[in-house]
Amino acid sequence: MAASARIGDDRIVSPVESPASTLPPVANPAPLGLAAFALTTFVLSMFNAGLLAAGGEPVVFGLALAYGGLAQLLAGLWEFRAGNTFGATAFCSYGAFWLSFWAFVEFFEKSIPAADAGHAVGLYLIAWGIFTAYMFIPSLRTTMAISVVFALLALTFIVLGIGNAGGHSGIIKIGGWLGLATAVAAWYASFAEVSNATFGRTVFPVGPLRR
Repeated sequence: MAASARIGDDRIVSPVESPASTLPPVANPAPLGLAAFALTTFVLSMFNAGLLAAGGEPVVFGLALAYGGLAQLLAGLWEFRAGNTFGATAFCSYGAFWLSFWAFVEFFEKSIPAADAGHAVGLYLIAWGIFTAYMFIPSLRTTMAISVVFALLALTFIVLGIGNAGGHSGIIKIGGWLGLATAVAAWYASFAEVSNATFGRTVFPVGPLRR
């Protein structure tokens, strides 16, 4: 992928100069959005996989609000400014996911009866899995790195949703390991994008899929 390309960029270049063309160029916000998603997913997945004691899980909530939520939402808004429909939809949506996760835990979780909590969280996660699954289709016209992230993330959401809905701790741990793999893939995509942009050439391949 060329250093100047953007993930899922669908802008149409017109031979006639428009007023917008006089605006300064916007830096690629994708590395920020991917990094925010990756780090927050990594920390939460460490707990889901059972690698850390559950008592430390509240450390995720600040990340969910500030980095996974607000920073990723801002990246999505900058993608709108850059004319990238795919990136804007993805980053704004997953930024909203982390914000809704934070809000749910902080304000609403305690109001759900214990007997219904697993089914509610399972539905929430599976619904996000459906969204991620259909976003995987347009990701096939971005890069291999991004498509791998969406494929792993769809599996993560669905497996975690099934585990929570059925109260199966073993399945939740599998979802946690899938989440760790997703975080690593997203970190690589972010690292490659920011490195390639900084060096002005392709240093770390991302596997362009456009035809």
